[in-house]
Amino acid sequence: MDKIPDKNILLFKSCLVSTEYPGIESSTKYIFDKLNIDYIIDHEQSCCTGLGHYSDVFDQFSTTLIAARNFNLAKKINKKNIVAMCATCYAINKKSSEILNENDDLRDEINEIFNECGFDSYKKDSINTENNILHVVDILFDKRKEISKKIKLDLSNIKIATHHACHYCKVSYDNILDGSRNPILLDEIVKSCGIDTIGWYNEKRSTCGAGFRQRFVNKDLSLEVTEKKLLALNDQNVDILIHMCPNCHMQFDRYQPYISKKLNIELKTVHLNITQFIALILGADPYKIVGIQTHTIPIEPLIEKMNTDNNKSKVNDKIENSQNKISI
Repeated sequence: MDKIPDKNILLFKSCLVSTEYPGIESSTKYIFDKLNIDYIIDHEQSCCTGLGHYSDVFDQFSTTLIAARNFNLAKKINKKNIVAMCATCYAINKKSSEILNENDDLRDEINEIFNECGFDSYKKDSINTENNILHVVDILFDKRKEISKKIKLDLSNIKIATHHACHYCKVSYDNILDGSRNPILLDEIVKSCGIDTIGWYNEKRSTCGAGFRQRFVNKDLSLEVTEKKLLALNDQNVDILIHMCPNCHMQFDRYQPYISKKLNIELKTVHLNITQFIALILGADPYKIVGIQTHTIPIEPLIEKMNTDNNKSKVNDKIENSQNKISI
């Protein structure tokens, strides 16, 4: 991947973010504004089809056609760097751009449809798969030192683990910032904020268990995977599991009370997207920006554990020490 862009960005809207955890979007915008990142949200952008595609409702052609329309929109408004808040949007757009740039016959077929509808044709390589399609975590990692200078909360008494989305780590892993065997990208972003995560733990590489339609048609199997991860986190007394995909976030946050009741065990971990976490420690309003009221697991007890900037010098010392350890 070439230099990570901080301008000409189309912040790609996600259906799951909008309907389940809108605080992810408002937190992302809050952070981007703090960092003076040039971005836009365009409401003409359509869904990536991810939920339908991975549930075998949308075939690859339909998904690629819709992606081509979104790519043309990004080019038209001169925001061709497409940054996803959802790992599925990221994976869908990566795959679709590869197909459009490499499959001449399919591209011609899509352009015939565009011509009939009065749309501009998609031109080969107008969106570069590697350099123009990114996830928000790519931006956050690139800007981690700038973020570290704006921290307002001391997290020394908070225990954090990370969950790296499979659609980021395992679909187009040739051009991601991190590896798929032991992903630490989120850990490094958190570390730059002045606190170490627990690092490796049992089930770290496991999926969330959602499997799109699997949570409905094979619910027991789906929740068995989710349960194993939640128990591993409970064994470590983890306060926060940091996410980068709303589907993973939903699987853990919505089903944790169900699993807790089934096992008759108190599961204490709360769930935050990486953008919500950073927005919080930058001082964002928990309700108006971070949107904690949309969560199933209450976030208020966690916020009470976070210290205000009375210990700002202590925070800065932690940040300076952690930056010296950043390895990626």
